[in-house]
Amino acid sequence: MDADLNSLRIDREKRSVRGPSRWAVRWIVAGVAILILLGLGRFAWSRIDAAPEVEILRVQTASFGSGGASENVILNATGYIIAAHKIQVASKVLGKVAWIGVDKGDRVQEGQVLVRLEDDEYRSQLAQAKGQMASLEARLAEMLAGSRPEEIARARAEVETGKADLVNAQVTLERNKRLVEQGVLSNQSYDDAKARCDAQAARVVSLERSYDLIKIGPRKEQIDSMRGQLDQARGAVSFYETQLANTVIRAPVTGTILERAVEKGEFVTTSFVGERGAKGYVVSLADLRDLRVELDINQNDFAKLTPRHRGVITIDAFPDRRYQGAIDEISPEANRQKATVQVKVKVLQPDEYLRPEMNAAVAFLGGEKPAAGAASRRVVVFVPPSAVRKDAVFVFFNGKALRRPVKAGGTTNQGIRIDDGLTGGEDLIVNPPAELKDGDKVRRRQG
Repeated sequence: MDADLNSLRIDREKRSVRGPSRWAVRWIVAGVAILILLGLGRFAWSRIDAAPEVEILRVQTASFGSGGASENVILNATGYIIAAHKIQVASKVLGKVAWIGVDKGDRVQEGQVLVRLEDDEYRSQLAQAKGQMASLEARLAEMLAGSRPEEIARARAEVETGKADLVNAQVTLERNKRLVEQGVLSNQSYDDAKARCDAQAARVVSLERSYDLIKIGPRKEQIDSMRGQLDQARGAVSFYETQLANTVIRAPVTGTILERAVEKGEFVTTSFVGERGAKGYVVSLADLRDLRVELDINQNDFAKLTPRHRGVITIDAFPDRRYQGAIDEISPEANRQKATVQVKVKVLQPDEYLRPEMNAAVAFLGGEKPAAGAASRRVVVFVPPSAVRKDAVFVFFNGKALRRPVKAGGTTNQGIRIDDGLTGGEDLIVNPPAELKDGDKVRRRQG
């Protein structure tokens, strides 16, 4: 039996081939379980955090009035806010920008300095023109003053000297004549003496005429010519003064800077410019207190409007604000490609919220025009009953639901009347989910 038992002994020096250990299996199972849990958690979180889809309804103005007087909206139109007069301020002279003192959005007053150009060249031209004018002024003054007493005395002395020389020449001529007759001198000597005498006589006549002119002074035509030259020089001075003043560019009107087109060191020109060449203007500005809403009215609806027709203006950026407006301009011709007529509605009381190129909607009103001094009117709209929950509604804005308290009135076949809280133009959430809260993310339901 001992021999049998010994044959059953295990040889521990022999290594057996084994599979993976139990710990490795446990780690693999744990990793797979963690990945599954992470996937389930991510899926659950995406379901929890997903923005719910909601039905959106654009609130339309139903009536506009107060004190029992209502005015129905006869036409809704959309367009853009524009500045009534947008000005591109350009330079009247060529030059390089030396200084610019405004930036986009700055409000400027009429006459305020916007840009200064380098003016060394214009100052030099002005100095040259002033020197020419001063020279001509001095010459005109000299002409008007006439000859000085010293000049007259000198001319008279020259005449007396010439006469004395003439007497001497005559005496010499008589002497030579007698000597020729006596045969002492030749005829040539007599002829020379006679020529000198005649020349001296002519010189005396010339000196006398010069003396008379000096006493009389310049001719009237010479003075008039000098005056014309002086006027021309004064015009040149005025021109260069204007050119120098034009190197300082000022605001033509009170307004707001919409665009700053140049920087220090850039060249400004007054002629045609290319895309990368010199700048044709320095800034653009407009008076943002004078705004219009530009609309394209369909020709089928154009007959509903009249000149000075009133309307309520709303903007997409601030849907809770409204502005009074009236038609200020109607285009004299239609656009046959779009079958529309352009209409501009003046914003009667604009504020700092309005910006050119903003989207805007105008609700044109019907009914009687309010009397002068009447109380301000308020917008009354109707909404579906399903949109109102606990005296509040939810407005869709930038992908979120915003809770807005409202004051509800009576219920009609048009829905619940909202007397306060909505102005028209808002995107209203119809049938809001029960768990929806203020600020929650939502998605617009397609279709």
